[in-house]
Amino acid sequence: MYTNKVIPKIIAPEVEKALSFYPELKEVPITFKFKDKIKKSTMQAQPKYKSFFVSKENREYIILISRKFHIEHEEFKITDMDKEVLIGWIGHELGHVMDYKDRSAIGMLIFGLKYLFSSVHIKEVERAADTYAIQHGMYKYILATKNFILDNTHISPKYRARIKRLYMSPEEIMELVNELSTQETEEKVDEEYRKST
Repeated sequence: MYTNKVIPKIIAPEVEKALSFYPELKEVPITFKFKDKIKKSTMQAQPKYKSFFVSKENREYIILISRKFHIEHEEFKITDMDKEVLIGWIGHELGHVMDYKDRSAIGMLIFGLKYLFSSVHIKEVERAADTYAIQHGMYKYILATKNFILDNTHISPKYRARIKRLYMSPEEIMELVNELSTQETEEKVDEEYRKST
């Protein structure tokens, strides 16, 4: 499951748990790396710079993880975070990798430019990552992460407002879960019908 992965030992159990939901990423090279500070974010998934010059099949990714994340004047150690919250956060970043992996080099370049200059695009991208994670069965972890941010009084109202604006809400997550569950049930019924005819 962890071929071509570089994972810091201190978060290995959480990273491995998140990866277990993404069998499509089994062979994809991903480096998980701590960084002292990430602007406006706690984690960040992106292709490695050299990967922009190779085919998408040979692309490598890096997920940067803030050692301590500062939200306004509050500070949290990433390793002291609840395990489910950390798994959900990593699962969201792996959702970004899923979104990136089939894009061409030109597609990734356009994608990056739009992310820099369009808040509408940022919202689409962040919701797409949440959607990938939920579709892969990670909704409990994604909910844990959302609730940690939205219910935590130590986190500034400004940051919480940004999360509400750009990411899926807990209610939207459950709506998607119910839709997927209904769709899965219908597919099973269709399959049983085909077998019986």
